[in-house]
Amino acid sequence: MPALRSVAEIKNQLWQELALKAELITDGVAITQEALDLIQPGVIAQEQVHSLFEMDFDTHDFELPSGYDLPNGLSVGFRWNKRSSNVITAGGDRAILLRDGHEHGEVKFHPRPGWYGKKTSDGQDMSTVGVLYRHRALFVAYSNECSYKEKGEDCLFCNINSTKDTYGEKRGIFWKTAGQIGEVAAEAYKEGLIDHLTISGGVIPERRELDYYLDVAEAIQEHTGLQDFNGTAVVAAPLDLRHLDRFKEAGYRTTAMNIELWDKNMYDTICPGKSRGGGGWDHWVKALNYAVGVFGRGNVRSNMVAGIEPKKKTVEGIHIMTEAGIVATATIWCPNPGSELEGHRAPESGWYLDLAHTIAGAWRKAGFTWQQVCDCNASNDTLQHDIWRIQDENLPVFATAGTLVSEQAA
Repeated sequence: MPALRSVAEIKNQLWQELALKAELITDGVAITQEALDLIQPGVIAQEQVHSLFEMDFDTHDFELPSGYDLPNGLSVGFRWNKRSSNVITAGGDRAILLRDGHEHGEVKFHPRPGWYGKKTSDGQDMSTVGVLYRHRALFVAYSNECSYKEKGEDCLFCNINSTKDTYGEKRGIFWKTAGQIGEVAAEAYKEGLIDHLTISGGVIPERRELDYYLDVAEAIQEHTGLQDFNGTAVVAAPLDLRHLDRFKEAGYRTTAMNIELWDKNMYDTICPGKSRGGGGWDHWVKALNYAVGVFGRGNVRSNMVAGIEPKKKTVEGIHIMTEAGIVATATIWCPNPGSELEGHRAPESGWYLDLAHTIAGAWRKAGFTWQQVCDCNASNDTLQHDIWRIQDENLPVFATAGTLVSEQAA
């Protein structure tokens, strides 16, 4: 029977959906072959591209989708976990989410963008060069090369090198040229699907990183015709901080240097390469503060992998960094296959939901704008971004307030 929803009712349902989203990311989701046959990742649905990390709970040799929308419109990045009690299956011509065997509702998978079926001028599949993130963001991982591997000093939560070894060039892992990136950025802008892009990759020698990012910026400007292409340069904290000025001069609107952990002792253990060869925790904090002076408040981001250290330390870092003008954020830790912490467990979903409310509140208190918290992040599809969307009633579902909707949608 049709139901009438008020704005308050929609918000209440969205808060419940947000809690479900946290669970689906933290614990992953299984999917049946019938559902895969229905959505056809790589043909109809946008497929995963392992451009940087394997974010599923297990490696795989078949296509999986990149993400889906829940009944009220919140987007969820697909994390495959064949052991999860949450399962996506086919129900006629619909993809259905089952929770402990009971139907929750229909989910809609993200459609494959046009450029995923195109090639660069040198014959490379564009989908392997630039990945479309939800909410109009392009992500480019120029390589899975990380120099910490040579000394056995990979971050313990990271599987960047393992992902390269597992999937290799046939699955899109190769060094992207500046020209390839420029062509894909131009195509994505031409199709009207993005308004922000992020360039990232493994840690490489400092001078080489600077020269490469400058070449990429020039290529993007040349191919798109945009001097301000709204790009984020994700870099290692340079030992020569003047390099940050060069990134800004090259045309990047924002930059990101990911501190990963706020507890200095845990940082030394979990991030040995950054601690010993990358200047150490104190230098990374110094570089972040320097970057604020170059790019401006709200235009510098630092991410933490939440769930490894005590929440109290992560929250301390969030508050200190946001007060300094840094868009501090945190991701839900996936104990990635191939990482040293594979097989460990992340905290429960409620732990992350509480942290997300803290982060969203800290952003508001710091006076950051919505555009800033979107532009600094590679993806604005996080729990904390959704909290702002719900609070500000900035989701398509709010347009249905006061209209009749089916009980299933409600």
